[in-house]
Amino acid sequence: MRLTPLQIKRQEFAKKLRGFDPVEVQEFLDKIAQEFEEVIAENKELKKQVEESNAQLLEFHRIEKNLQETLLKAQENSSKAIESTKKQSGLMMKEAEIKAQQMIEKAKEQANEIRNSIIQLRSERDLIIARLKAIITSQANLLELKIENADEEVPVQSERKKQEQQRKQQINIDQVMDKIL
Repeated sequence: MRLTPLQIKRQEFAKKLRGFDPVEVQEFLDKIAQEFEEVIAENKELKKQVEESNAQLLEFHRIEKNLQETLLKAQENSSKAIESTKKQSGLMMKEAEIKAQQMIEKAKEQANEIRNSIIQLRSERDLIIARLKAIITSQANLLELKIENADEEVPVQSERKKQEQQRKQQINIDQVMDKIL
């Protein structure tokens, strides 16, 4: 059985002859009771502090566990984000390569179309030049015929004048074509 400070204070002893001094015994018991009371109060305070410390410890353990879970989630999320970013950049690169290839193909098609157009225009130009030469040649022949006919109608001129006029009137087809082009 545990003693309380009150029990210590109220403790009575049997009186005998030549026993202890009752006042001195009572003072000693009061002193012991007071110290016992202080020890009990201190013990209660320490138990209260232990309980508070245990509660704080539990709270700290809970916080630590939450931090660990948060850290794990953050690591997982960062890993997923990195992986996702790598996939997206890979897709973007492939898409860019496809677009570049399409642009190159389109440019090649346009170059071929331009090349074909140039070839066709050159053919048309050569055809037009050939027709112009034919027209100029036929017109020159007609002019020469007219000049010959006109010479026959005009009275005879001196041979020298005649040659000069022919030389002036002679049509050079290549010179005409150079001027046209």
